[in-house]
Amino acid sequence: MTTVLTPASPLTAADRCDRCGAQAYLRVVLLSGGELLFCAHHGRKFEPELKKIAAEIQDESERLTAPKATPDEER
Repeated sequence: MTTVLTPASPLTAADRCDRCGAQAYLRVVLLSGGELLFCAHHGRKFEPELKKIAAEIQDESERLTAPKATPDEER
């Protein structure tokens, strides 16, 4: 299994958890070729099982605790 640290295509607010519909912070690319999206909660809950079937896991859950940029920093 490979954990993707710098994803080529970041997850957006439009990406929704396949389990509950919340914003997705994890993309799991399956060995079989499909993909699943999970919120941080369900990603943690299903992590042991996902690691067994994942080719890659893109985890962006650190965005939940990262400090927000101030308007001056965004310029």
